[in-house]
Amino acid sequence: MSETTYTVTGMTCDHCVRSVIEEVAKIDGVTGVLVDLPTGAVTVTGTREPAAADVRAAVEEAGYTLTA
Repeated sequence: MSETTYTVTGMTCDHCVRSVIEEVAKIDGVTGVLVDLPTGAVTVTGTREPAAADVRAAVEEAGYTLTA
């Protein structure tokens, strides 16, 4: 089991959180996504660590930015 935390900017409401969760959850191997709106922390759990490029693409598809 893998757990990795990323920082996402641009989220301002619960709809934003749901959008990010929905897109990141589509990545193969992801079993859970938790978002802390005030800090922008997105914790991804799964059977393996997803590629950073996949997480970035999912976050951008939701309309937000993954910071380095």
